[in-house]
Amino acid sequence: MKQKFFAICAAAFLFASCSNEKTEGESTSKDSSGKDTKMEKMDDNAKKEKEWIPYDTAQENKAWMESMTLGEPHKMLAKGAGTWSADMTMWMTNGEPPMKMTGTSVNTMVLNGAYQQSKHTGNMMGMPFEGMSTTGYDNVKKEYFSTWIDNMGTGILVMTGNWDNSTKSLTLSGKMKNPVNGMECTEREVFTFPDDDHQTLEMYGPDRKTGKEFKMMEIKYTRKK
Repeated sequence: MKQKFFAICAAAFLFASCSNEKTEGESTSKDSSGKDTKMEKMDDNAKKEKEWIPYDTAQENKAWMESMTLGEPHKMLAKGAGTWSADMTMWMTNGEPPMKMTGTSVNTMVLNGAYQQSKHTGNMMGMPFEGMSTTGYDNVKKEYFSTWIDNMGTGILVMTGNWDNSTKSLTLSGKMKNPVNGMECTEREVFTFPDDDHQTLEMYGPDRKTGKEFKMMEIKYTRKK
């Protein structure tokens, strides 16, 4: 299900187009007596944290069994196992003519079907491209998640989100740091599943000129028979 072929392309666009989100730490303020008000707030927040809730062995065993039991979300991920062709359209900046690329994604269910591991190959702007993603559903947090790494970077992108049954789509979002200006950017992805043999990924991020969200990429996947 989680084909993120050429996601680094969109990441590269984000590098050049992130909005002005500050990443510097908050400044420390002091009151008239010279006390560190920020530290006091942190102490107050710590006091407000809930006390540890004790549990016995039976409760622990039950909870762990529930957390590791595969359900409908995992079955849905399993439907995406196989080899897919990827037809991609990318926009460097909002309003500019698109670029076209193609590639292949191979999805495999791993660890007893709990996660979908995807390997992506192709060509990006004349250079060989290879990436890997892992997608799953966390029974404890009640949300989907994905990770992404590739041969054109040294970091990892982590995204989380939820399924919308009315539109048969999965929306994920996460943050990444722009290496150009050091600012943090938000990336949003929408996966739509019209049937078991076709999928569409739409990726959104801030425009480099305005910082407003726009559609940077669309990938149409077709299962190879």
